[in-house]
Amino acid sequence: MKILYLDSIHSYLPQELDKLGFTNEFDFKSSKKEIEKKISSYSGIIIRSRIPIDKSLINKATNLKFIARVGSGTENIDANYAKKNKIKIISSPEGNANAVGEHALGMLLSLINNISHSHIEIKQGVWSRESNRGYEIKNKTIGLIGYGNTGKCFAKKLSGLDVKVIFYDLKSDLGDKFAKEVTLKEIKENADVISLHTSLTKEAFEIINTEFINECKKPIWLINTARGKCVKSKDLLKGINEKKILGAALDVIEFEKKSFEKLHESLNLNTDLENLINSKKILLTPHVAGWTHESKIGLVKIIAKKIKTFLK
Repeated sequence: MKILYLDSIHSYLPQELDKLGFTNEFDFKSSKKEIEKKISSYSGIIIRSRIPIDKSLINKATNLKFIARVGSGTENIDANYAKKNKIKIISSPEGNANAVGEHALGMLLSLINNISHSHIEIKQGVWSRESNRGYEIKNKTIGLIGYGNTGKCFAKKLSGLDVKVIFYDLKSDLGDKFAKEVTLKEIKENADVISLHTSLTKEAFEIINTEFINECKKPIWLINTARGKCVKSKDLLKGINEKKILGAALDVIEFEKKSFEKLHESLNLNTDLENLINSKKILLTPHVAGWTHESKIGLVKIIAKKIKTFLK
């Protein structure tokens, strides 16, 4: 059977699949239309985010047995249509959950203590102690929206920091010793910090908007290591200007391309993007929370294991 790789990944995966008798072929440049012309000869696809796997492509993939996404979200795959066509969807959210948990903690501590902002000021010759006075995380309530792999890892990291961790998830009975399950209303009523760990579902799309922010009983810090479109940037900026949001740490923003590799070229004059970048209350990283050296191989090890299990 032949497997087509549409994105570059760690060499461990093709090496392992080669041992299983697969023929590995790589195409990191062809357009979606070009891929559709040859996809019928492949039994498997390995992707990250470069090309959407939609109905058009699936209809032409007449011999496809599985689609493996090296990562957590599968929003670039029409999963329901693939399943109707008896195509297995494989992903690896476990592979970078620890990396995301560590990154979220690092962003939170940097945000509430003005570490990034004060570093920039010092490089500019400004030594300002009072304006960079921070807050302690101790005794704060951290509210997590989404309690899957990354949410659980973040909660575990927080467990030694004298904080109260609560979470809301669409699934029930997920509570453990690291976090207490509550309603979304309770998150809004009690949280000092809200951190997003959800897939980009219809419920999560722009979940952080003006209505949500206004329903929070306290001014909050916001952390987003999930998906950019979970936060409506214009409403976030409004919340910061109205001091309803004390600050935001964003590893993802709504202006990313679907591949996550860059921002949309047409956004050079976008006011909301410019305000996000220039705000002293916002800390940004370029979608790298789950992008560590360790997770690069961790993700593909899980994919290899799941493909082997699927073939049994």
